[in-house]
Amino acid sequence: MIRVATIDDLAGVLNLYKELRPSDPNLELNFAKDKWIELINNKQTYIVVAEIDGELTSTCALGINMSIANGARPFAIIEHVITADKFRRQGLSRQVLEFAISLAWQQNCCKVMLLSGENLTSAHALYELVGFKSGIEKGFVIKPPI
Repeated sequence: MIRVATIDDLAGVLNLYKELRPSDPNLELNFAKDKWIELINNKQTYIVVAEIDGELTSTCALGINMSIANGARPFAIIEHVITADKFRRQGLSRQVLEFAISLAWQQNCCKVMLLSGENLTSAHALYELVGFKSGIEKGFVIKPPI
């Protein structure tokens, strides 16, 4: 089942993110719950999940960004695409991405953007499979100083 995450999905999403970003710090439980509630209640953020037999197997985050450009249409960004290792090669990432893109079109977004690690060529093939194209725009990233 592909759906938008609910308040009860925190542990499953955190498990998936641990596979995606193993060096991220562990969040204190109450802090994580507070941030999760804030995230789930944000009407411009969607955490899309795939669930099999009660277990979250794949996820991505979709952010809707309001704009005055493009006829005042919003644009969307997808981040944190992950499928649990034991569930890979079953089309789950493709399904959560397609669901997220559909949500963006429902919100009248003028485009959906996605950043990916430069060397993740198998992920890039997946993104192209669902319709993303490289070479249209160039992404840049800046991170805060350590």
